[in-house]
Amino acid sequence: MAQSATRRRVSRLPAERRIADIMEAARTVFAEKGYAEALISDIAERAGVVEGSIYRFFTNKRDLLVRVVEHWYEEMLARDEEQFAGVRGTWNRIRFIVHHHLSSIRKEPALSRLVFQELRPDPEYRKTRLYQLNQAYTHRIVDIVREAAAAGEFRGDVSSSLVRDMIYGCIEHRTWAFLRNEGDFDLEQTADGITDIIYRGLALTPAGPDPLAATVKRLEIVAERLEKLSSARNG
Repeated sequence: MAQSATRRRVSRLPAERRIADIMEAARTVFAEKGYAEALISDIAERAGVVEGSIYRFFTNKRDLLVRVVEHWYEEMLARDEEQFAGVRGTWNRIRFIVHHHLSSIRKEPALSRLVFQELRPDPEYRKTRLYQLNQAYTHRIVDIVREAAAAGEFRGDVSSSLVRDMIYGCIEHRTWAFLRNEGDFDLEQTADGITDIIYRGLALTPAGPDPLAATVKRLEIVAERLEKLSSARNG
C-alpha cells in the first residue's frame, strides 16, 4: 500500500525529476550489480516507479547506461572547471588533471569498469556523444602541452595528442588491478610520478657544457699542473 502511494506521488512529479530519479537509481544498480546483472525492474523499484515509466524516457537498458555515464562525464567536466582555471604553472596543471582522473577512478570504480568494458569496445563508440564528452574531458592536456610549447617551456617537436594518450593510457594500465579488485594504487605517489615523467620528458633545459667533456678538461688541467710541479722539482 505504501509502495503504491509512493508511486502515485512520484508519477505526479515533473518529467525532469522523474528522469533524474531513474538515472540516480540506475547508477546505483549498475554500480552494485554490473551491466549484465542489472534489471530494469530493479531500477524501477529503486526509483519508486513502474517499469513502463522507464521506457517512456529511455529506449532500453543500454540507453539508460549510456545516459548515466554521459551524466557522470558532465559532472566531472563541470565540477573542477573553476578550480582548474585557478591552477598556475604547467607542472601543477598537469598534476591537477592526472590527480583528478585518478580520483574519479578511485571514487567510481564501477562506472569506470562500465566505460572500459561495456561502452568503449562498441564499434560505434566514436560516433557517440559519450566519445565527444571523453574528448572534451581529455583535451585539457592537449591545450596545456601546446601552450607550454608555444611559451618555450616544452619541446615543440612532440605531438600533444600523443602525450594525452600516454597519460591516460598509463593511468588506465596503472589502475587496472584496482578495477579488477586485485590490487590498489597510491593516489598521491601515482599522480606525482606520472606528472614528473611527462614534465621532465618535455621540458626544455638550458644548454650547458657536456659533463663528460668538462670532467676530462678538469683532469687535463690537474695533469698539467702535476707535470709542471714535477718539472720544477727535477729542475
